[in-house]
Amino acid sequence: MQPTENAVSDRQRAYRRRLVAKGRAQFLADLPCEDLAFLDKLKERQGLRNRGQVLEQLIEIGRTVTQQQMT
Repeated sequence: MQPTENAVSDRQRAYRRRLVAKGRAQFLADLPCEDLAFLDKLKERQGLRNRGQVLEQLIEIGRTVTQQQMT
């Protein structure tokens, strides 16, 4: 039995609410294939579960470098 469009939307909204409750959010990014390949390579090399974890690490590195440059 196929779920109705409303049921799918309700599940998606509930998932997003759970993310927000955890202090997290989702976003959609349009990236070149070579950037995705780079993220996938880092993901495999570091044994991470998903690209989001790779992005979190890269953002933290960028944040650290930026903060060091500002001091």
